[in-house]
Amino acid sequence: MSTPANCRFSETHEWFRQETDGTVTMGITQHAADALTDITFVEMKSDGTAVTAGGTVGEVESVKTSSEIYVPCACTVVASNEVAHKDPSLLNSDPYGKGWLVRLSGCDLSKVADLMDAKTYDAKNGH
Repeated sequence: MSTPANCRFSETHEWFRQETDGTVTMGITQHAADALTDITFVEMKSDGTAVTAGGTVGEVESVKTSSEIYVPCACTVVASNEVAHKDPSLLNSDPYGKGWLVRLSGCDLSKVADLMDAKTYDAKNGH
């Protein structure tokens, strides 16, 4: 799976995509999903939860380990992906599509824009 050019990427392997309505959809990268191997559990903050910059919006667990999911800016969770919650394997099979984790509002979009583009992320991670 190729790294999508319409996303930005964090050092901690989350991806962020600005939507036309001003919200930001996020999830974990294919690199993170591959490193975690079989993802078995997803728990995200509930809708309406405010999160501080650098805070977590949830946790992903696999047969190997668990990982917290971080945001680069203060925001509010406006939607959690219930489909991924019920079928965590979507994070392995389709991390940039059906395996998204949460949608956020109130993000400082300049903080998202300052994250790595796909080319930089791939180069940093040996792709």
